[in-house]
Amino acid sequence: MSTKRNANGEGSIRQRQDGRWEARYTRQVAGVWKRYSIFAKTKAEAAQQLRAELAKRDAGSQPLPARETVENFLAAWLKGAEPSVRPRTRDSYRQIVTKHLVPHLGRTRLARLGPEQIQSFYADLADQGLSAKTVMNVHGVLHRALDQAARWRLIPTNPADLIDPPKVERRQMRALDAEESRLVLMAAAGDPLEALYRLAISTGMRQGELLALRWPDVDLDRGTVSVVATLEQRSGREPIVARPKTTSSVREVELAASTVDALRRHRLAHPSIGFVFARPDGRPLSMSIIGKAWARLNRRAGVPRIPFHGLRHTAASLMLKKRIPAKVVQEMLGHADISITLRTYSHVLPGMQREAAQAMDELLG
Repeated sequence: MSTKRNANGEGSIRQRQDGRWEARYTRQVAGVWKRYSIFAKTKAEAAQQLRAELAKRDAGSQPLPARETVENFLAAWLKGAEPSVRPRTRDSYRQIVTKHLVPHLGRTRLARLGPEQIQSFYADLADQGLSAKTVMNVHGVLHRALDQAARWRLIPTNPADLIDPPKVERRQMRALDAEESRLVLMAAAGDPLEALYRLAISTGMRQGELLALRWPDVDLDRGTVSVVATLEQRSGREPIVARPKTTSSVREVELAASTVDALRRHRLAHPSIGFVFARPDGRPLSMSIIGKAWARLNRRAGVPRIPFHGLRHTAASLMLKKRIPAKVVQEMLGHADISITLRTYSHVLPGMQREAAQAMDELLG
């Protein structure tokens, strides 16, 4: 048995009686110095692995348990991430981990997970018929988890950084035009939810914001509503009221006079100090209830079928076509940045550019 020792914490290499080579080194874990061993068939291989481990040690990385799998790491990551994400986001993460990541990648050693395996995994999901949007969501969760592993120095780099995820084609938002919007509001006259539809079409508020609205947040004398909460729908559970995702979502929205009148009638018909749109027991209406009610009104009005969320796009499109400045539209919708508004509603802009060109002709003769 021969031994090679290095000074200054650089470890040692020795040949064992069974013929294998053992590289030994120490590292500090939770304030305690511990000794670790690496086994190899040749001295050169042992030296190479020792250099790699010492480099990780000196860079501050943590040693992985010998059998640390992707499944075990994801379980720990989910538990640690729960306090910092919204309940709906947490449910989405857990579903993706359970349904997609663990069955396909769970048994792989975290240290051995490479870009080739991840790319093949995405291809398998596509072959199973999953949409590019779903695969992109899976990639988002895996990338975030592996980013955490890299920050914890469990792995040197994030292998998902080297992947080209599937491109999701941006679909043009479905919306109603001005005449179709008028037909909807005519059909909604006298409907218990008339005020909801008017509020949605005239302000572009999100569905969750509408359903979380409380009467104390409505000032009918000033003609404004304060958006300070959103209703989050969770699969198989009761909806919960939460703070909006971004600070820009918290805003005050001006109301059209016809919307104020509809809200006054709604308050007289449904006196309450709680939610503006509530069930008989005072709980907020669920998104499924609204979805069914909107589908019936959609048919009754005889307009193209669009989801309820399409009323948000309807409001934005109508405002932009009436030459309301994009900055004002952004603030009403609660977008974090004007680029989101312009990118989302770019299909509305070509006609506005023609009007701008004609206006320049008039100005310049």
